[in-house]
Formats: sequence, C-alpha cells, structure tokens
Amino acid sequence: MKQPPKLLTVLLLIYALQPALSGHAAAAKKKIGFSVYDMQYGFFQDMEKGTKEAAEAAGYDYVLVDQKSSESTMVSATQDLIDQGINALIISPFKPDALGPIVDAAKAKKIPVVVDDIGGGGTDYDVIVISDNDKGGVIAADHIAAVLKDRPSASKKVASISCEPSAVYAARRNAGFEKRIKELGYTVVASLSANSKQEEGYKVAKDILSAHPDVAAIFCGNDPMAVGGAQAVADSGKSGVKDVYVVGFNGDEIALQAIKAGQMGATIQQVPEEMGKMTVQLATKLMDGEKLQYNNPEKREIYVPVKLITAADLGGLHK
Repeated sequence: MKQPPKLLTVLLLIYALQPALSGHAAAAKKKIGFSVYDMQYGFFQDMEKGTKEAAEAAGYDYVLVDQKSSESTMVSATQDLIDQGINALIISPFKPDALGPIVDAAKAKKIPVVVDDIGGGGTDYDVIVISDNDKGGVIAADHIAAVLKDRPSASKKVASISCEPSAVYAARRNAGFEKRIKELGYTVVASLSANSKQEEGYKVAKDILSAHPDVAAIFCGNDPMAVGGAQAVADSGKSGVKDVYVVGFNGDEIALQAIKAGQMGATIQQVPEEMGKMTVQLATKLMDGEKLQYNNPEKREIYVPVKLITAADLGGLHK
C-alpha cells in the first residue's frame, strides 16, 4: 500500500490533535476577579479601568463585581467570584473587617488575594496596595502652612475631616496631617468623620464653621468630603480658597473642577488607575509563585506615591 506524503501525514496529525490543543489553550487561560468598593465614585472607576486594561493586556479573562458600598453585597458577590473558579482575587473592600470569610474561602482554593486600598481587616491577604497616605497628609499640612504664612490675619486654627473609621489606611492621611500641622504651630480645633460622603462633608464642615468661625483651613481625607466642605464654606459667605483654605485627597474630577473654579484650594492626588494596573502585576507574580518585595514586609504593604495638585497645575483661577 502506498504511504501518504509526509506533509499530508503531518496535517492529518495536527487535525487529529486540534481539539486537545484548543482545550489545553482554553484551560491555560487564567481568570482574574475584581471586587470593587463602589463604581459610582470616580476614584474606583479609574481603579477599575486600570485593573481591567492590565488584566486584558495580560491575556486574562476578567470578571468584575460591584459591592455598591454594601457589606452584604461585598461578601456575597465576592464569594460568587471565588466560586466561578478565578485564579486570583483583587478586592477593594467596602468593609475590611468583613474580609475574613472571603480571604479564608480564597485561600482554601489556593487563590491569591490582592487588596487594593481601603484596608485588609487583619486578614491573611497576600499583599495590599495603598497610596503613601501618611506622606500625603504631611504634604497637605506643609502646603496649608505655606499658604497661611502669607496671610497675616489668618488664625492658627485648622480642622480635619476623616473618612469612615473602618478605612484604616485613609485614616493615616488625617493622622499624618494632624501630627505635621501641630509641629508647624497650628491647633486642630476639630477632628471629625464624614464617612467619605460629600453630603456629610458639607454637614460636618458647616458644624465646624459654626463652632469655629475663624478656622483658617480644613483638610479632608477624600475629595467628595472636600467638595462638600467647600460648598459649606461658600454657603457661609466665605471662599474655600481665600478665607478657609480647603484641601482634599484623591484627585477626583469633582475636586479638580472645584479647584479650577476657585472653590477649593488643593488636593493630594492618588493614581488609582496605576494602582489597578499594579494589582494585576502583583497577582501575576503570585500566580507564578514569585516572592514579592514590600515597603512594609510586616503588613505586606506596597506604597504608591502621591502628589499635591493646585490651581497652578490645572490652569485655574488662583495661585
């Protein structure tokens, strides 16, 4: 019997193996799950954008769930992610204290856990990516002191508005600010929480202005609170720049617009999109069995730099 040509033999072999080869390729494609705090906020929209772009660029399948600022949704939706057979979990938790069962479930399936901002809840996560929050608070204090130095009539009184108590890393912003501003000779007349919300920032700032009408500056642990605080200053008949200097934290679009419009003084800009990309890079290393390098090995923290943004950086109305 005549043997088939060699080329035909090879082609027939490839054809016969094709289902197995394609099945292997499909099985090899890894899936990254991202559980995000709340997509209604610009900060987390940017974070998700970076996470998704990096995951897709790396060739991973990508699944997103939105916690919508709900502890119960955080737990149930993230558990669903784990049950879908993801290879790595990235989470920006609404309630870090409720992370325990999530991390335990992931670890039971040998799924690495990368936390993006907010807090790790004292759990056995593999790494947490956070902005250099303490340094950001120090930068804010130095900037406020420099601004007020040129205002001989300004008092030495400042106020500090923080995020929700469970946001332990964000709390470092206000702690860093308060420590540094006191070292510079100022008195913190109020240190209150507005739970990261714009409407609460407005209310808390209004109360501060009522109790301390000569307060010279207000530092807020995020931008929604700062924008709310600046509105409270405006509604009291004062300027959030020239009278009560308002500084936020994040670099959210609402704050950048308020700074350009001369409604608040500055913000400490985070880079959530880059944080998102970094979490995918870290997840990749963990899936590949690589060891990570930490800024704080004890707490498995990796820090991302922050920077001051004023109207001068945005072409706004004031210096």
